[in-house]
Amino acid sequence: MSFMFETRFPQQLSEFAAKEAPLQDDYIDCWDSLEKKIRRYARRNLEQIMSETKSPAPEDRLVILGSKGGPAIRPGGPSPTSSLIEIGGRRCVVDCGLGVTRGLVEAGVVLKDLDLVFVTHMHSDHVLELGPLLHTAWTTGLARPVKVYGPADLAQYWDGFLKSMRYDIDLRIEDEGRPDLRSLVEIHLLGEGNVPLGDDTLTVRALRVDHPPVTDCFALRFETADWSVVFSSDTAYFPPLAEFAKGCDLLIHEAMLERGVDRIVEITGNGERLREHLLASHTMAPDAARIATAAGTKMLVLNHLIPADLPGFEKKKNGWRRQRPSREKPSSAGTDWRSKRS
Repeated sequence: MSFMFETRFPQQLSEFAAKEAPLQDDYIDCWDSLEKKIRRYARRNLEQIMSETKSPAPEDRLVILGSKGGPAIRPGGPSPTSSLIEIGGRRCVVDCGLGVTRGLVEAGVVLKDLDLVFVTHMHSDHVLELGPLLHTAWTTGLARPVKVYGPADLAQYWDGFLKSMRYDIDLRIEDEGRPDLRSLVEIHLLGEGNVPLGDDTLTVRALRVDHPPVTDCFALRFETADWSVVFSSDTAYFPPLAEFAKGCDLLIHEAMLERGVDRIVEITGNGERLREHLLASHTMAPDAARIATAAGTKMLVLNHLIPADLPGFEKKKNGWRRQRPSREKPSSAGTDWRSKRS
């Protein structure tokens, strides 16, 4: 599922959202009720709000294709991690968890027009469907190179995928006259600092975050002259991320519920080992809000939700609701989530 929400959040709407938000210990169905309140308020005050809102490029948008943390999938639940950001005339896929190919098609993307792909780290819920995505784009008519940026082990993954699909690839080249897929994908090493895109409009920067035992795990910042979007990737609470995200329009940050960890431990055979990993490697939802507040971001979107689809944690009563550590930060949760600049 997805819903639309404007990422440009004018000061007047920010003040209204802060006034209507609950206190720290209150739970509300914010993903539904607060959004409805804001929309009603916006309609009543449209002229004044529009006067303080910039008019961004209409093609820029963010789509959370998969908002679930972890590789497992369950009936009716969201897909593992993947996102689409179209910014500055470029189409960027961020992470390729299971379901990314179908998600892109349903978001209106023509697969043969793939442009840039970023893999933040090599956990399976972020990279499992990279090979199938590129192969499917190729069978759809991909004829120009796609640049893929990721950690050092990504090259080994791609080589392994090509070897596993050698028979099919060679057969389609010979039988259908397709270009060689191996010549259409460029693997680039992702490291801290500026990502060399060769683009005068869009800049991308990377920051190594704290996601043990993985060492090559990177937050990403996409920025043009009038829009900036930051992905936290998977990370424990990591204060340097606030400086990296400083002043951004949209922060997509992973989030975990403490009582959700208890439930996962209860139903998983290796529960205690998993508990140790989750607590050491991921961020509780209130801490994600602390990062957003310190960064001064205009809007926070909670993503890579843990848990996202266990019984009792759906987007319903007693499920994922806002627990606000402050009254000042407009926020939402992706299940799955869509934002369009207009």
